[in-house]
Formats: sequence, C-alpha cells, structure tokens
Amino acid sequence: MMDKDTVISVKDLTKKFGNFTAVNNITLQVRRGEIFGFLGANGAGKTTAMRMLCGLSYPTSGSGTVAGYDISRDAEEIKRHIGYMSQKFSLYENLTVWENLNLFATIYGMPSIKIREEIDKAFETLGMKDLRNVLVKEIPLGWKQKLAFTAATLHVPDIVFLDEPTGGVDPATRRKFWEMIYRASSDGMTIFITTHYLDEAEYCHRISIMVDGTIKALDSPEGLKQKYHADTMDEVFRIVAKDAQRFD
Repeated sequence: MMDKDTVISVKDLTKKFGNFTAVNNITLQVRRGEIFGFLGANGAGKTTAMRMLCGLSYPTSGSGTVAGYDISRDAEEIKRHIGYMSQKFSLYENLTVWENLNLFATIYGMPSIKIREEIDKAFETLGMKDLRNVLVKEIPLGWKQKLAFTAATLHVPDIVFLDEPTGGVDPATRRKFWEMIYRASSDGMTIFITTHYLDEAEYCHRISIMVDGTIKALDSPEGLKQKYHADTMDEVFRIVAKDAQRFD
C-alpha cells in the first residue's frame, strides 16, 4: 500500500517511440513537501518522463500515480492537481501581470472569488502591487520568473513541476527563486525540478540522474557524493553519466 505522504510513485515506467525506448523501466517515489531533482543530459529521457507524470503522454508499459491519480487513466485529474513552469515561463507577454494570473487560475479551475483573493494575497506577498496593470513584456526577467512560479502555484497544487526554470537568469535571481521554492516546500508542496545548474542540485532533498533512459543514481546529494567519492554534484554527474550514449 502506498504511503499517504507519497505523492509520486512509478514502477517500471517505460515509453517507446517505435523501436526507440526513450524511458526504460524507471522506478521512483517522491514524498510530500520534498524537493526532488530530476537530472540528466539532454536526450537522457527527462522530458519524456516528465510528460508522462504530468498527464501529457501515456506510458507504453509500467504503472504510476501522481497526486493519487493513475497516469494511464486519470490524465485530466492529474492536470488539475499539479502546477507546471518551464524555462520559457509560459507567460503571455501582451497581457498584464494581473491578467496572466487570472488566466492561469481560471485554467486550473479556481472559483472566481477565490481567484481574486489569492491574486491579491500574491501581490502583497511578492511586493508586486505596483506591477498589477503592467504588461508582462515590460517587467524585468526576475519578476517574470516570480510571476511564472506564482501562476503555476496559485491554485496550491500538490506538486509543481519545474522544467529548467532558472535557465538564463543571473545567480542573484536564481537564489531568490530558490527561496520561493523552499517556502513552497515548507508549506507541504512537492517540487519536482529539472536543472542544468548542478550547484542547484545541492539544494534538493533527493536527486535522480537519468542516463540513456534509465535512472542510474538516486539518493540525497550527500549520499551521492559519499557513494561516488566526490566533492560536488558536478563531479557526481560526470561520473554517473560518463558512458552516456544519448546526447542532443
């Protein structure tokens, strides 16, 4: 029986495209409130695996649940119980800050009264009240990043999937973004994050490293560094992925 605090659980999850196996029998569990790093080189299968977890693609074989819903049968329910943020931020540049938040909250099915309450609360928390009616294309990159994370979590999902969310931003902005991640995690939200910045992997509670469609390593940052006699996650990654055949 799955523990009530396990919000993602997959076993032998596989995705094939013709004769090509993009994801090959991966098994993992992620707990409530955990910051889980999902690492791998381009082409390792991370995006394909994440699409299955988000209800956007069906597995070829294997099983899994996300927020208690079956990934093969309950794709629409999964979408309602997760948040998602990509490197592109997924914001509408020609809408105002308020209009973006209202749009995403509506997409996630929040009631109108609740939307207004949560948006007002978000503006207060983030100190963005002066930006309420400003077009997104006119606000700085750091604010766009905060806005995108807020849009993905306004409906308080069980899990938020962050697909390389800090790509292209400066170190100071990345640190502030991670402060938002830690606050969400401390409130019980599960964070499932992919990143190419291996120093960020140090901030995760646990990490998996995918190589050629399979999970080659899975543990806490400290556990992985001890296992591979490495000082940094960058060293761990180089050791684990040194024989990888698939790169983009």
